[in-house]
Amino acid sequence: MLTLPFPENEADRLIALQSYNIFDTAEEGDFDAIASLASAICGVPIALITFIDEKRQWFKSHKGTEFTENLRELSFCTHVIASDDDILIVPDARLDERFVDNPMVTGETQITFYAGVPLVNEDGFALGTLCVIDQQVQTLTADQEQALKTLGRQVIDKLELRRKVASLEKANQDLLNSNVLIQKFASMAAHDIKNPLSSILLTSQALKIRQEKLGDEGCQRLVDLNITSTKNLLELVEEMLAYSKSPSLLLAKKQNFELNSLINKVISLLAVPENVGIILPSQSHKLYFSIIALEQILINLLSNAIRYTNKEKSYIKIRFEQDDDFYRLEVEDNGVGIAEQYHEKIFSNNFTLKITDRYNKKGSGIGLSTVKDLLNVLNGNIYVKSVPGEGATFFIAIKK
Repeated sequence: MLTLPFPENEADRLIALQSYNIFDTAEEGDFDAIASLASAICGVPIALITFIDEKRQWFKSHKGTEFTENLRELSFCTHVIASDDDILIVPDARLDERFVDNPMVTGETQITFYAGVPLVNEDGFALGTLCVIDQQVQTLTADQEQALKTLGRQVIDKLELRRKVASLEKANQDLLNSNVLIQKFASMAAHDIKNPLSSILLTSQALKIRQEKLGDEGCQRLVDLNITSTKNLLELVEEMLAYSKSPSLLLAKKQNFELNSLINKVISLLAVPENVGIILPSQSHKLYFSIIALEQILINLLSNAIRYTNKEKSYIKIRFEQDDDFYRLEVEDNGVGIAEQYHEKIFSNNFTLKITDRYNKKGSGIGLSTVKDLLNVLNGNIYVKSVPGEGATFFIAIKK
């Protein structure tokens, strides 16, 4: 047996073959029908639809044999895909120097006659073959040759259709996932808006009381705080409206920003009690990312840390580092903590610990699950380490 031939474009051919996700799939009636028709037209007992990867020849359809695969090095078909010819016919393999000592010829299978056409896709890559086999010397008429080639093109047509259907199904699933993300994002955003609104309400009430008196310098400070909170709220709402109209912007619209500036902006949107200290990263960090995405993650984590604490003096520490591939963020608090059996469940949709926060309210079960879904889309992840009564630390990794 001579040296095994390989196509000149073998590396690209293998990449193209993988794009069809055809290997080791179940039998399909359409392909089996083509193999049966090839067997009948050519008047031979065995017909195969095969695909060839780096080491293996796999049979998508196998008429007349129970075999479902073969080693590439023993395959007649590997000669077909390496050739520029549109058909390979071997009337008697026992007399052909390429196959005379091939175990498929000398062994129990006793292959004698072989004819195969390459399955060439629209980009010119030979993915495999449609072939017919007999244990007796045979030949094909011109009409049989033409019929075998026509059937080979039908295999490719069905293969391309199969890939297009799979692509459409994936696109449809991505659309469904996007819709789910938008719904969760809207729910979480509406929830987060309550925080700056509460701040506006409290400061307005305090302002009214002071105005009923003679007024003092603190009045102007409260007015400034009110205006700042309102501007931040309006900016957040405008961003949300833009992303709701075009969800792809959530991930595609990236820009340079300084992390601590963004954290301070988020803090200004929250009602932070006097007994809660927020410690920012000690160094300045420049990021290139979606501001609205990171903003929503921080709003949720900081809001939870503020709400679920029972200490007289509470702290929230934010740490940040990055490597070549990921931004890594940690948010640590000394709050009520989370029992270990809930460390994964808290990221499930609508799951709550059924405990009340410092304002005597229960959680919605929306926030952390939305953060988890958002990070999945961002090719990131989140997990928590916590000791009940001592606090919790959330670890976030986001793909650059």
